[in-house]
Amino acid sequence: MKDALVVFNYNSGRKQAIFHKKILHKFLLKRCNKFKFINIDEFNDSIIDDYDTIFAVGGDGTINQVAKSIAGSDKTLAIIPSGTANLLAAKLGIPANLKKCLKIIDKNYIKQIDMLKINDIPCFLRFGLGYDSDIICKTPQSLKNDFGYFAYVIAGIIFALRLKPKTYEITYDNNTRRITATCIIVAKAPNMYKNIVSVGKKSELDDGYFDIFILKTKNPIAFFYEFLRILLNIKSNNSRARYMKVKTLFMKNYWTVCHIDGEKIRLKDDIYINLVNQSLNVYCKTV
Repeated sequence: MKDALVVFNYNSGRKQAIFHKKILHKFLLKRCNKFKFINIDEFNDSIIDDYDTIFAVGGDGTINQVAKSIAGSDKTLAIIPSGTANLLAAKLGIPANLKKCLKIIDKNYIKQIDMLKINDIPCFLRFGLGYDSDIICKTPQSLKNDFGYFAYVIAGIIFALRLKPKTYEITYDNNTRRITATCIIVAKAPNMYKNIVSVGKKSELDDGYFDIFILKTKNPIAFFYEFLRILLNIKSNNSRARYMKVKTLFMKNYWTVCHIDGEKIRLKDDIYINLVNQSLNVYCKTV
């Protein structure tokens, strides 16, 4: 780390990022030739040219915006989690405590992680349809401000009581099938609720595969039973759910509303998902 750009989202989470600036300033003063602090609204691709390390201070939306800009380059992402979820940070072993986070960055462990592309849209966490999309896209911001990450737990319970099945035609690694599902999750980082729940099996950010989780049941009781199995790390294919690891996925699309890394989007075209191996350099707890 020689020259660092620090990108802040002061509105993320419960505005935790505001309190990090002074400590970060002291940290960088001892380690960098030069550094600069900017707000996320000022961030663009051209501003990163003079820096080898880009700090992203905020939630997953901020981290993803920065990550997309530096993916495929020799620049390194340093995550300072201060948002509601911070799922990528959790998967990398980066804690929310700032001092512990900076100790990890100081050890200089850097991992090259894979990136998903959904119709050429970069994705580092997950792409969700159905139930998963409802939780991400329909949880009110006011609820997140009041309850933090627990807001997603509340929304998850509510939407589980009104699961709506849809029929999808999917092709993965040259296998085609029609499925009826209430939720489909395609993930490079399949952890949810921090690291408490994962819908992937032995998933790594740099393993060259991505996970597909298909929830088939529309019965709330069966859903909560499957959720309990996930909590206990019992993940086997059954009449309620299916788990797969693949390298490519194609889905016929009929104006699908979904989320990509937590951002609501309506995809007009058929959906093609592939993997870009070792696309992003990022600080992590261990290599």
